[in-house]
Order: sequence, then C-alpha cells, then structure tokens
Amino acid sequence: MNTEVRETIFQHALEWVLEAGKMIKAHINDPLTIDTKSNANDLVTTMDRDIEAFFTSNIKQIFPDHFILSEEGFGDQLDTMDGTVWIIDPIDGTMNFVHQKRNFAISVGIYQDGIGEIGFIYNVMEDVLYSAKRGEGAYKGNKKLPALNDNLNFHESIIGLNHFWLCENRLVDERVMQQLVKDVRGTRTYGSAALEFASVAEGILDGYLTLSLSPWDLAAGMVIVNEVGGMTTTIDGEKINMLGNNSVFTCNSKIHQRILESYLQEARK
Repeated sequence: MNTEVRETIFQHALEWVLEAGKMIKAHINDPLTIDTKSNANDLVTTMDRDIEAFFTSNIKQIFPDHFILSEEGFGDQLDTMDGTVWIIDPIDGTMNFVHQKRNFAISVGIYQDGIGEIGFIYNVMEDVLYSAKRGEGAYKGNKKLPALNDNLNFHESIIGLNHFWLCENRLVDERVMQQLVKDVRGTRTYGSAALEFASVAEGILDGYLTLSLSPWDLAAGMVIVNEVGGMTTTIDGEKINMLGNNSVFTCNSKIHQRILESYLQEARK
C-alpha cells in the first residue's frame, strides 16, 4: 500500500471511528437489548450491531473493493487476507460496556495482503485515541508514543493477565503461570483486549497474555504495538493467524523470549 493510498484510507477511517464514538456516547444510557453468543458471558448488544453496520455501510460505499472481517456478522466470509481487509470490533469489552459504561474501545485494523497498515483503538468514554500507520510510528492523540523501554528489567515488569491462566485447564499448567505472577512486579486485567494492547504500546503494561482472541480483538493493537518496537506472537511463539482464534502474547520485545521460554513453553509441557 503506497503512502498516498494509506493516508486516504486513514483519514476516512479516523472520521468514522470518531463518529462511531459520538454515536455510542449519545446513546450510552439508552436501554439495551443484550444477547449471548458462545456462552452466557459472551455478550452482544444492539449497540455492537449498530456500530458495526455503520462501519460496514461507509466502507462499502467509499471502498467497494475492500473486504471486512468483523465480529457481529456484517462483514465478508474470508478464507484469505488478500487485498485490503478492514478488521473491526465495534465494541471491544462489551461486558464492561454493559456493566460499567466505560473501559471499552472501538478497534479497527486495516491490512493489505496480510500486512497491518493502519490501526485505531478508541477509548470512547475517556476520549483517548491510539492510532498508527505502518512505518510512521504510533500516537496517543496527537502525541507520538516513544519506543518501548529497551532496558526493561523482567522482575520490574507489569503483565496483563486474566484469571483464566490461573485456573486448571487443558492448555497450560496453572502452577507455572502462578510462578510468573510471583516473579513479575504485578499483573492487571482490564476486560478489553484492545485497551490492553494500547497499554502495552504506551508502556504502562509491559506485556499482555491471553488464551484466545479473535482477529478483531487484536488486529488494530498489533499494528500499534509494532510501531513502538513491541512484538506479538502466539504463546508458542508462532505467527498470529489473522483468520482464526489465537492464544496471544504481545509485549515489550525485551521480555518476550524470557517469558516464552521460562514460563509459556514450560506451562505447555
């Protein structure tokens, strides 16, 4: 994707993200119709669907040859990342949206032939926008984010880690993960993968670990984290599959290998 094309797409996407945020804030206290998807804790609301429909309508009108990969069913059925693909989560952190009316985000990642070109994470209620264009750095509002700390001490790191890691499950040995919690300075969980990616990019989290994310949960965050020198892999150290679910480890690259080898690989044995 050349610079001129990327800038045109970026400006349209920026306009739509901010407009979608206004729509959410205008109706934040309206009664919601809340449904469940894969389980009782996997929520979807009328607002999720309305915001996704808003993006889909605008994208198809202005960029009819682009594809859409999205959470609530308004996008395309894709088996390849060829072409320009918008990967959209209209409300990342729906449970927070329903229960707290905060701590959720709009997440939009735009990929060209599988390469992340543009990322937006908009913390709607705090009115904080994270954005990035490939090769041009990442921003919080109009302020460019610095490169991640190259002198990070592993034992002083703070990791985003939800409680599922510490429960007995088939994927990992929870005892190893409990040791990780003891060895780092602290752990946090925010209930929105997009905001956790943004926190890693900003350097207020040093890493984020989760057992299963869909492409729309991570597409924007990967672009933004990449632009500050971070890295994102599966918990096995493999490349992320942008068309399926993944275990995810995004972090300051300084601690990636240490956690991967000393904890994640050990927990998988």
